[in-house]
Amino acid sequence: MELIQVNQFGGPEVLKLISQPTPKPGPMEVRLRVTSIGLNHADLMGREGQYKASTGEPPFVPGIEAGGIIEEVGGEVDASRIGERVVVAPTLPRPNAGPHGGTYRSHIVIDESQALLAPDALPNEQLGAVWLPYLTAWGCLAWKDQLKPGAVVGIPAASSSVGLAAAQVVKALGGTAIGLTSSPNKAQAIQSLTTSRFDHIVVTHDKDEQGNRTMRPWHREIKQLTDGKGVDVYFDPVASGEYLSAEVRSLAKGGRIYIYGLLGDPGPVDLSPMIIKNASLHGWVLDEIVQAGDAHWHKACSEILRRFINRTFEQHLSRVYPLAEVQRAHEEMAQGRHIGKLVLVP
Repeated sequence: MELIQVNQFGGPEVLKLISQPTPKPGPMEVRLRVTSIGLNHADLMGREGQYKASTGEPPFVPGIEAGGIIEEVGGEVDASRIGERVVVAPTLPRPNAGPHGGTYRSHIVIDESQALLAPDALPNEQLGAVWLPYLTAWGCLAWKDQLKPGAVVGIPAASSSVGLAAAQVVKALGGTAIGLTSSPNKAQAIQSLTTSRFDHIVVTHDKDEQGNRTMRPWHREIKQLTDGKGVDVYFDPVASGEYLSAEVRSLAKGGRIYIYGLLGDPGPVDLSPMIIKNASLHGWVLDEIVQAGDAHWHKACSEILRRFINRTFEQHLSRVYPLAEVQRAHEEMAQGRHIGKLVLVP
């Protein structure tokens, strides 16, 4: 089999394609021929040495998402599972889990229980790109926040795979989705997608003649769109000082901000309006629902896959790269110009 290995932390150049013997599954395991691997910012952080909780020290194989086709099963697994198209569960081995950890590989061995049957509505190139966008959004908004119909949700980084998924989750729960993006060009690109479910798109930044970005007073537009009420929930991967202050200013009474990423630059935040609004600020990571127990994440995964079957959820792939071009894929993700999900295909 082929896999990508990181022998030292660094830039995309440290991602090396190597060959190893294809592993055999144990008694209660299955081996997949991987058909797709979702790229995530966590992969870039891990490669750079900023996410050692997931990667450990080099050498390691990156990647935290995968899907594919079962091609061999262990002796205690029903042989009828051979040929099944599956999504690997969010409990899959992380890069720091030893020889079977990480998903940047052509074949992967997992416990049979981690191979979740995929609906026909999910093509092979999307099997490994579901959980990070959709379970991140569903877990926070449906499971943790228990979002009610009629709620207004602000979604920064609207062009990201998680942002696009979050809009679909909000609409499925009966809410209003307001996307936030940094430029008119991105706003237009988002609105042109058949998979976009945003009710409104708000542009947060302007550029001067020299190309320097400045933040617009976009909180005022939010207030106008909500008839002065404000946003009930922000689902935010940016969390920079000035940006976060604008979110606080445009929160509704009792509003909540969930931070699930740190894409923005740190800076001072004015939290004083949160007192009179009785508002709250929370951190969110996907592992919260996973660690809550099998019943919780199983139910969430079933809800998500069911909505792919009825087309409530539809994913937009920005670009598909061969595994051998992983360095180029990481470069594109770092630039942040893509709309939707980047995927590797072995």
